[in-house]
This record gives sequence, structure tokens and C-alpha cells, in this order.
Amino acid sequence: MVLTAVEIAASVRAGTLDPVRVTQEALDRIAAADGVVGAFRRVRAEEALKEAAAVAARPDLASLPLAGVPVAVKDVTEIEGEFASHGSLAGPSSPATADGVVAARLRAAGAVLVGLTRVPELCVWPMSDTPDGIARNPWDPTYASGGSSGGSAAAVAAGLVPLAHGSDGMGSVRLPAAMCGLVGLKPSAQLLAEGGWFGMSVHGPLATTVADTAVLLSVLAADPSLASVPTPSAVRIGTSTTVPLLRTPVPKELVAAVSTAAGHLASAGHMLTASAPRYPATMVLGMTARWLAGPAVQARDFDFSRLQRRTRAHVRAGRLIQRAGLIRERTRENWVARAAEFFEAHDVLMTPTLSHWPVKAGRWHEKRWLTNVFPSTRLAGFTGQWNFAGYPAITVPVGRSVVSGLPTSVQLVTRPGGESLLLGLAAQLEAANPWPRTARK
Repeated sequence: MVLTAVEIAASVRAGTLDPVRVTQEALDRIAAADGVVGAFRRVRAEEALKEAAAVAARPDLASLPLAGVPVAVKDVTEIEGEFASHGSLAGPSSPATADGVVAARLRAAGAVLVGLTRVPELCVWPMSDTPDGIARNPWDPTYASGGSSGGSAAAVAAGLVPLAHGSDGMGSVRLPAAMCGLVGLKPSAQLLAEGGWFGMSVHGPLATTVADTAVLLSVLAADPSLASVPTPSAVRIGTSTTVPLLRTPVPKELVAAVSTAAGHLASAGHMLTASAPRYPATMVLGMTARWLAGPAVQARDFDFSRLQRRTRAHVRAGRLIQRAGLIRERTRENWVARAAEFFEAHDVLMTPTLSHWPVKAGRWHEKRWLTNVFPSTRLAGFTGQWNFAGYPAITVPVGRSVVSGLPTSVQLVTRPGGESLLLGLAAQLEAANPWPRTARK
């Protein structure tokens, strides 16, 4: 079993574990398994070993929160000497001349950046395949690992690395984390804004434990206080298993996960009631407009003729949305007002994370736009609205399907700035109902 990030860092700081050895072992696991899992677009083997040796020689080693921890980063991240492809062959390929904020903070914390993980083109879809590979679910490689942080989720769930960075614009951390049985956290919009999709996209951590999630969040946010996971006092939790507005059927085992988690949280002293926000009809229109127009803005730096067929259709639709003036702040404000109304009477909302099971792994990038849209929207019914509102949300594993063996999970949502509360509740679920950390046998 791969050590947790907390365990690795503690041992490296104490001088009982060599970060070069830790990194080599991670690279060996990647070499052995990534041919099946397809998590990485680029493995930085030589560079990572040099970085690990540099970490071992740092005079501040004893204070580094991620000392010697191998970390995978999503292929949207600026790393000196690398280029971020955003899952596309149509974009710029010049290496970055300096680290971006994410890479800089990870390195400052002592992390070793072992590679860039696979994403769908422009991070649009909840399946992460590209012309050179398919990110597969380590629990069952016939299924997709999700997206758009699907490569990151696959890398962690396969036990290749203990931690991975992701970004989340409509569920892109939480959906793959849920599909792969991980903890995945989407922070408040103000905490870790990624800059895309008209404010909906944020950076976030994927990990196998709540403690690891907290320490990576604290590093990404440059806020050491977030590494401490509190024990929350009794809170008011509303539960809902109905897909907002669309009311599409949710598989029974995904619904049952909410009941299981509710029982554990009630035993911990929390007050649970069946309740949901009054979702405005315009909410779906507002977040869908941003999902379309966000990648269209990003595509300005790409060669349109070389984009995948589904992406070209998406970009065209996004440009029409922009020309029609449908990115309206009032739509978001109306939804935020309804969300705030709910959280006056509740501290937390709990839902399934997924509204449907993952799709089968395959070459989705070769299919038509509508062929991608239907399964994507069917499984993401509970996530995108919280990007639109800017509220933090976390997905936590609950169990395994008796039918497919795939993980089940719940999503917890709270007010902006409530990341520590979410981590505390997730830790209570983890203590009451420990989950297998990885799919490694």
C-alpha cells in the first residue's frame, strides 16, 4: 500500500525516508501501471528525480508540509520547461519559462512534480481521453475515470501517487474523484480561482484521505491553517437526492449512499432533514451558458481547424452565447440569493455526487458533440450549480456498488469559506466508514 502524503512528508522531514527513493518508487509504479490506467500525458521521470534530490538538500526540509511527496498535476498547469496542452493538439506548445502559481506553491512546499495528467480537450467533458490515450477507472478499466481531472483521479486511485492537483469548472474535481473512490474538494470561488469559465473554475485537491486533502488544499491556497481538520460541533444538514429542476432518475445505489452517510452523521450528533434549495429555472441556463462560452474564450489561443470535432461544435455554440449576450450576472445573483436563503436554515447540503454512473472508457473525442453532451449532463446533475454559485463542495467515498463494483459517494456543500467544516464532516464519515484508499490489490 502506498503511504499517504502526510506519512511520506513526516518521514522525509524526520530523515527516515529518502525523497529520491520515494520518487523512484512512484515512477516505477507509473511505468508498471500507466499503460493500462492512462493517467499521464507526460511523465517527468528525469526531472522529478532531480527535484527530489534538491528537496533532500533543502535547509528548510524539516518545515516543508509536502516534503518529498510525489504529486501529479493536471495538464493545465504552467511548469517551467513544460507546456500545458489542455488536452489539445491545437494549442501553443512552447515550454513555460517560469512556474505558475500552482507549481510554485507545490515546489515551495517540498512536493515533487512527477507528471502532467490527461484531460479532455479544453477540459469540457467528464471523460478524459485524447488521441494518445484514455484515462481509465482503476476500479474497472472498462469505465472512464471521469473528467476533466480524470487523469489526476486515475493516478491517485491507482496508487501511482498519493496526491494530485485538479481544477473544477462544473464538477471536474468532484466527478472523477467520486467515480474513482477519492476525496475531492472544490474550494470557494474566492479561495482558489482558476480564472476560466467566467469565474466558475477553481483549483482543488484529489486524495485518498481527508488529512491528505487538507494538507494539499492548504498548500494550494497558501493558508497553513487549512491543513488542520477540525471536529465540527452539531450542524444542520439538509439532504436531497433529486436532480435539481431536471428530476432525472438517479440510480438506487447512488441514492442509498446518501442514506448511509446520513446515518453516520446523525450518529455523530448532527441534525438531518430532507430539504433542498429553491433552484431557479434560470440557474441551469446560466451555468450552461458559461460551460459553453468559457471554452470558446479559451479557444481564441488555439488553431480552430485543429480542434476536435466535438470541441469545434462546442466553441461555435459558445460564441453564439456570447454574441447573444447570455452571460448575465443577474442570473447568477438570483441563484446565489436562493442558495443563501437555503443556508440561512441549514449549514450543509448533502446530495449524491453523481447523478448517474460513469460512462464506459473509449475514444469519446472522436464522437459527435451531442453524443458527448447527453451522457455528460446525465451524470453531472448535482455539481455545476455550486461552481455557478461559488460555494465550496467536497465529495466523500461511501461504499461500492454490489452490481458494478464502482465506488459510491456523497457531496457536501456549505457557505463560502466553509472548507474546514466540509473537511471536518468528511473526516467523521471517514472515521465511521473507512474506505479502501486505492484500487491496488
